[in-house]
Amino acid sequence: MQKVYLDNAATTQVREEVISRMQEALATQYGNPSSTHSFGRSAKTVVEQARKTIAKTLNAQPSEIIFTSGGTEADNMILRCAVRDLGVQTIITSKIEHHAVLHTVEELEKEYGIQVWYVDLDTTGNPDLDHLEQLLKKDDTKKLVSLMHVNNEIGNITDIATVGKMCKENNALFHSDTVQSIGHYAWDVQTVPVDFMTAAAHKFHGPKGIGFAFIRKNSGLKPLIVGGAQERGFRAGTEPFHNIVGLEEAFVKAYEHLEDETKVVKELKKYFLDKVKQEIPDAVFNGLSGDMEKSTYTLTNVRLPLDKQKSLMLLFHLDMKGIACSKGSACQSGSDQGSHVLSEILEGVELEKPSLRFSFSMYNTKEELDYAVAVLKEFAES
Repeated sequence: MQKVYLDNAATTQVREEVISRMQEALATQYGNPSSTHSFGRSAKTVVEQARKTIAKTLNAQPSEIIFTSGGTEADNMILRCAVRDLGVQTIITSKIEHHAVLHTVEELEKEYGIQVWYVDLDTTGNPDLDHLEQLLKKDDTKKLVSLMHVNNEIGNITDIATVGKMCKENNALFHSDTVQSIGHYAWDVQTVPVDFMTAAAHKFHGPKGIGFAFIRKNSGLKPLIVGGAQERGFRAGTEPFHNIVGLEEAFVKAYEHLEDETKVVKELKKYFLDKVKQEIPDAVFNGLSGDMEKSTYTLTNVRLPLDKQKSLMLLFHLDMKGIACSKGSACQSGSDQGSHVLSEILEGVELEKPSLRFSFSMYNTKEELDYAVAVLKEFAES
């Protein structure tokens, strides 16, 4: 049976260079970075070098990079601390954010009594910037806007430069979940007016369980996890040295090869789109995921012309054929609920049709895509 992995938006294959670097770190640099002896100092030096490397690429300062366990922790930390420490009374977000944002905002509403406003979306899933402007001017409360850069289910790209400018003009803070875009797009935090961003290494061929938050200097945020003085006092707990090393290596390789690898993956996505249109002409691409210019090059979301009963067996059938993709976000696996993203932009019979997210990486081939489409077509016609 052929094995085809097309769920790279959920997690990616770890680069061989990353594995080698982590193995070396585990074997030879096992000192605690907080220890004052030579073993600890050696590990601390490597951790700080990783921080500097990431900061330089983003045009940030090293003190603005805080290592976390991943995107979910970083989103939680930023949103919670903004309410607790900065006096944020209103959070403006959208109903198609990642649950790391949506569920955190819901909890903050219960715990602190903050206002939560949801910006309107157009039929493709893009935020209505005119409505956002209205919400920003609605009252005088301290506001934070949280809008993701690349949607993890439909791939829409939000114009965060414009959103950031609007926030600045209205004295609001701006947080963006950039988990699906860091490692895939070039960044310069001096030109994009964003106060907080988040990243996860496993989205760009690094290890799971490590990521970082970008927190602009002098933000006023205080630590969420207290104990030791790690992460310059902002996040207590012994640093996962081997994971930080893996994150750095994956980050460096992602940006070293960004142009070449982007070209490869773009070609794969275009090939997949064309193949689906040719072989399954009644299929529809949700959101803007079928538009090469207005969505990320890393994924597409396909709605297939199948009845509700038949669609129940679709993912199982693909899995039996060795094809890995997803019904929605991987974080929703095991849930009987449909995609909260698609439920905001589709209606009635559209929602009853099965939609699948296929996401690509440099490790995929056109032959794999041929096989995946052939299996889909065979199932649709059976």
